[in-house]
Amino acid sequence: MDYDRTLKGVGLAMGIFVCLISYGYFQELIMTGTWGNDKLGGTQISSLFLVMCNRITSMGIAVLAIMIKRDTLMPAAPLTAYCAIAFSNMMATTCQYEALRYVSFPTQTLGKTAKMIPVMIWGTFLARKKYKLKDYLVAAGVTTGTTLFLLTGPVSAKHSKDSKTTLIGAMIMAMYLFFDGFTSTVQERLFKDRKVSTWNQMLYVGLLSALVTGMGSQGGGGVPPYDANLYMHIFALSMSAAVAQIFILLMIRDFGALLFATVMTTRQFLSILLSCIIFLHPLSGGQWVGTCLVFGSLYMKTAINVWKK
Repeated sequence: MDYDRTLKGVGLAMGIFVCLISYGYFQELIMTGTWGNDKLGGTQISSLFLVMCNRITSMGIAVLAIMIKRDTLMPAAPLTAYCAIAFSNMMATTCQYEALRYVSFPTQTLGKTAKMIPVMIWGTFLARKKYKLKDYLVAAGVTTGTTLFLLTGPVSAKHSKDSKTTLIGAMIMAMYLFFDGFTSTVQERLFKDRKVSTWNQMLYVGLLSALVTGMGSQGGGGVPPYDANLYMHIFALSMSAAVAQIFILLMIRDFGALLFATVMTTRQFLSILLSCIIFLHPLSGGQWVGTCLVFGSLYMKTAINVWKK
């Protein structure tokens, strides 16, 4: 047994757990809170401003990585090639944050596990991919579990009082799945067709996204008033997301996509569990069954792939 390799794998997995669970915690804390002058009722943070802060941080990480690797800072493809990814990625992240105004964090996180369905749809139409029976069975399991979760218990955000908020939240999550699935498909084609490095893509996708979200934040009055706690939380959110990308890249490079998929599935389940404990989200028995069905389907997919190897 290679203990050094095992130790490295455990370390990378723990890095992903800590960073992304922290990311989920700060995401929920920021988007469900009010900030600024409490005597004036406070204000809610703009999703566009939050995305802009994320992208600026990821750009810094990308520049640092490029300098360490002594790679070029120039775009490896025409800027137009990055535009579709930047726009769809920006929209997906904005929808992810905005959904927390209308649905609970467990609902949002579970909904994101269904992104394999739009990825399969986009892959079929854009990349002419063909999927196997196991892929459709896993997609059916995830869909069934998510539907069961939505129908058997509360899914609205705790601060929401309007009965229409659940429907709005569902529509925003549907938009997230649409844009996120598109992002994954186009990213794969960009890597394959133009051989763009991960860091180069992160730099220029982040740059374009930051420019658009920055203008949107200024135009919509989305820059929040100064609040030391808020900006500390935003910095922690952005850093946890950016550093997580480093652990993710190393995990995929050294241990492959299968182990990475298992780690990410476990992370999502732990994020839901911790959110229920910290932010007091009660889940019904049916919702726990739906949650287990979703993650059981994802684990089954990984197990089948491992067995075939």
